[in-house]
Amino acid sequence: MTLALDGGTPVRRAGWPSWPPAATAEQRDLLLEVLDSGDWGATSGTKVTEFADAFARSVGAQYGVCVVNGTVALFLALRALGVGRDDEVIVPAYTFVASATAVVLAGARPVIADVTPDTLHLDPAAVDRLVGPRTKAIMPVHLAGAPADLDALGELARDHDLAIVEDAAQAHGASRRHRPVGTLGDVGCFSFQSSKAMTAGEGGLVVTDDLSLYQRLWSLHNVGRSLEGGWYEHPEVGWNLRMTEFQAAVLLPQLALLDEQLATRERAIAFLRRELKDFDGLELLSEPTGTTKNSRHLAMIRYHPRAFGGRSKADFLAAMTAEGVPVDAGYRSLSREAALRPYGGHQVCPVAERAEDSVVWIRQQLLMADEEALADIVSAATKVRQAFASR
Repeated sequence: MTLALDGGTPVRRAGWPSWPPAATAEQRDLLLEVLDSGDWGATSGTKVTEFADAFARSVGAQYGVCVVNGTVALFLALRALGVGRDDEVIVPAYTFVASATAVVLAGARPVIADVTPDTLHLDPAAVDRLVGPRTKAIMPVHLAGAPADLDALGELARDHDLAIVEDAAQAHGASRRHRPVGTLGDVGCFSFQSSKAMTAGEGGLVVTDDLSLYQRLWSLHNVGRSLEGGWYEHPEVGWNLRMTEFQAAVLLPQLALLDEQLATRERAIAFLRRELKDFDGLELLSEPTGTTKNSRHLAMIRYHPRAFGGRSKADFLAAMTAEGVPVDAGYRSLSREAALRPYGGHQVCPVAERAEDSVVWIRQQLLMADEEALADIVSAATKVRQAFASR
């Protein structure tokens, strides 16, 4: 059997489901409604406030504030909590760089903590070792759509009087012990960037149950105004971080579609779990104990080179892509990001660094496929393994 890389026939020639999905009639109608109204900004329209309230209700939070993107959502949450110069925020090593750069943007120092080998989520034991006198907050990331261990991390936060800022960029609709993510800490931050489970191309949202924190969030995102003050009254320094009415129009109808999409991806994960259970060389990673709903933003799979003739992860990725199955390399460990070193808090994180070298992703759009298409993932991996092992 000749690999497509070597001139053979790819396992899959058909495409995969598009992401974002095709626009709905309701999205088109709402976009035209905003366009024709001339009320394109959040300060004159109603859609942003409507979406903020609806999203907050959907996760069981009291308040929501829409912003321009997920990085800004994290920055806003940190600033509203008073995080600033000389403070430290503990973030996981296996996450998107924005989790750390949002801390830098807030004027604080990201302290990089290692993750657990089985789930790649923030390791409470690693966090405990890194808490110091300047630590102000912990930022658990609900990686790949699964809720982080907020039982252990929450206990640590209470013991040390620290805030919990949830990075829920990948976890729309997920829950832990039947509590929605975003409501497990002091404040929850969501992203609506193009790859996310709900998307407007860009956008973000912060939720909280704390009225005073909400008032500060609202003020900081709206150039320092207060909810009760006048247009040109600015009690504190803030920024224009507001979402547009167009983004809210695209997002509003997606709330009703989310559960069905999550169910589709859950079926895909169940299929892959069955098919890969005894597959030598590929191991589907588990989710943290206590997960009651996983948004399945990604399937994270550990690649074992020994079963593939010792070939590298990069070789595997190239071969799978050539077979028509675009598998992703996943994150670099933040402990290896040179750009973060000048900000201090640098740690060696062996678990995250091993994950960088061995873990691959199956992205959300592939998980929206039917079982016939999903079977091609396994067929392609089988073909690649046989070819690599025979060389």
